[in-house]
Amino acid sequence: MKSKDTHYEHAEHEHAGHREHHEHHDHAAQRVPSDPALQVLALESLLVDKGLVDPQALDALVESYEHKIGPHNGAKVVARAWTDPAYKARLLADATSAIAEFGFGGLQGEHMLAVENTSAVHNLVVCTLCSCYPYPVLGLPPVWYKSAAYRSRAVIDPRGVLREFGLQLPEETQIRVWDSTAELRYLVVPQRPHGTEAMTEEQLASLVTRDAMIGVAIVRPPQPGEPP
Repeated sequence: MKSKDTHYEHAEHEHAGHREHHEHHDHAAQRVPSDPALQVLALESLLVDKGLVDPQALDALVESYEHKIGPHNGAKVVARAWTDPAYKARLLADATSAIAEFGFGGLQGEHMLAVENTSAVHNLVVCTLCSCYPYPVLGLPPVWYKSAAYRSRAVIDPRGVLREFGLQLPEETQIRVWDSTAELRYLVVPQRPHGTEAMTEEQLASLVTRDAMIGVAIVRPPQPGEPP
């Protein structure tokens, strides 16, 4: 028969072990970074330590998407089309070649078609099969572009989708939906906003957004007090 003292010692030992387990678990949980950026850094460090990723190659990839690939490329193309009628004509006739004049092209941008918004027609781009996207001029696709909801509803109810993005078009405006494929990708040339006649090409490019070049937004002029 066990004494009460032995019973209490056993219970205290179990309690201490239980507490130690929780403290260890809590400590381990605290080591997991909650910030997505920190999680990425932790994953990168792990992959590099295991020799699965070349850090120099990774740095080069990040550098490309931060400074060489992205919607700022497409914005330059649009701004040039707004200010140079001859370039605009080349862009609408052969977008792949016209975009290549800037040095933009390659994977996911081998075959491009530029479609122009007017007061009568608004263009919207989607990929109903997967998420085909013109990386050289727009960079990485937004999450919503790849979602099943956008891919289906952009075709079925484009006007409703645009309203959800805060874009209310006049009823008389025709909406054309372009379905990207692995063979052909699209760039929307949005309308130049009024009141920007005195702006330089570089200033105009700063107004052009990724969403406007997909077609879920329009380009708006700078607000009073904002630098051009």
